[in-house]
Amino acid sequence: MSKLRTRFAPSPTGRMHVGNLRTALYAYLITKHEGGDFILRIEDTDQERYMEGAVDIIYRTLAKTGLVHDEGPDKDGGVGPYVQSERQASGIYLEYAKKLIEQGDAYYCFCKKEELENMKRTVAGKEISIYDKRCLNLSKEEVEKRLAAGEPHVIRFNMPTEGTTTFEDVIYGDITVNNEELEDLILIKSDGYPTYNFANVVDDHFMGITHVVRGNEYLSSAPKYNRIYEAFGWDIPVYVHCPLITDEDHQKLSKRSGHSSYEDLLEQGFLSEAVVNYVALLGWSPSENREIFSLEELVEAFDYHHINKSPAVFDIAKLRWMNGEYIKKMEPDAFFERALPFMKEVLKGDYDFHKIAGMVQTRIEVFPDIPELIDFFAEVPEYDASMYRHKKMKTTEESSLAVLKEVLPLLEAHEEYTNDPLFAALSEFVKEKGYKNGYVMWPLRTAVSGKQMTPAGATEIMEIIGKDETINRVKAAIEKLSNCTQAE
Repeated sequence: MSKLRTRFAPSPTGRMHVGNLRTALYAYLITKHEGGDFILRIEDTDQERYMEGAVDIIYRTLAKTGLVHDEGPDKDGGVGPYVQSERQASGIYLEYAKKLIEQGDAYYCFCKKEELENMKRTVAGKEISIYDKRCLNLSKEEVEKRLAAGEPHVIRFNMPTEGTTTFEDVIYGDITVNNEELEDLILIKSDGYPTYNFANVVDDHFMGITHVVRGNEYLSSAPKYNRIYEAFGWDIPVYVHCPLITDEDHQKLSKRSGHSSYEDLLEQGFLSEAVVNYVALLGWSPSENREIFSLEELVEAFDYHHINKSPAVFDIAKLRWMNGEYIKKMEPDAFFERALPFMKEVLKGDYDFHKIAGMVQTRIEVFPDIPELIDFFAEVPEYDASMYRHKKMKTTEESSLAVLKEVLPLLEAHEEYTNDPLFAALSEFVKEKGYKNGYVMWPLRTAVSGKQMTPAGATEIMEIIGKDETINRVKAAIEKLSNCTQAE
């Protein structure tokens, strides 16, 4: 078998959709698993949708995700140009469309929009709009006369109208369509540019693409592509059509979801490695029972025969969990660097940010979780005294008030406000009084944080806020509980 060659051929129309990223990833994994080549081709002939700066987004996304291409506009492998508009300028598409005309497999069509709108055909009892081939019967002289007059036209491929066309897809198996459903595909538009469908076939052939990876929305186009390949006598590539990606409501993942693009996800605090790992699992099931893979491990494990047919649900909660697993494994210095801007959103003073980062690293799923987790270091939020009530710790508002009054003198007398000495002193206090540990630590942690969930225990919090702030917060808690118990 010849060397595997896959391509990623995005249109520069904006941020990279998760579905496009998955196409790039699967194309990369399929070829790298076999030691093949991964080609980048820019399909920029749709001038209406072209967006300034979008080519840079494509390069940036591939670089960040580690999907390094072997050939592309910046890496000539001998089959360029790798930008469709440059290929168009060379005249290659028109040249090959005219070859099809010479063979009798394509023809000039001069029909106007109004004519096309009135064309209907009944197929399998259903009325569909489909071109009726009327220009196929124009004489050669008539065609030449109309071309010489500069009459607007397109070039269409002459599809068969009888029998069936069968094509094979690795994921979906053999698919057969009735030829009467195949409209005569436009190859060259009236502006002289090729259609996406025709340019793909020509480019894939001349770039030696062996495996075409794309979304299953292109399944219906495959029979048309195959007819063009056959007309030229070219080898048909292996097709790998990936399943649809839906949101949690089983609707096609759209921009409205807020997390449909790779850069959206980065801005929401997700790590690139976690996104790549998660996207790989949107339609592919590894043979072993595991979910966390580095890109290198994905290359090793990926078998495209295990891609599923059924739609893949983009579950943001699952991605958050996976991202949390990646965050836990980050080197502390790397985590600190990423976390610092989020910590400084809510902590404006002089804090030990390294210690706070150590507290939150195993407790967050995305970086924007950080501010809400640590804002109490700056100021105790308003909270209800009922938070002191804890069934497991056997605490109530009354017991908590008594404990805080008892422990306050110890805290005022204690000098070394670091975690270990504080914990040792409080443990001794607990032992002397015959209390359970949580009976003291629960009210104390509540007093210094004002939160039910904190990224650290009472003494770790006290070390960060220091002695004076600890005393002030405990006194404020005593006052709150006193008012509460008096009111009752």
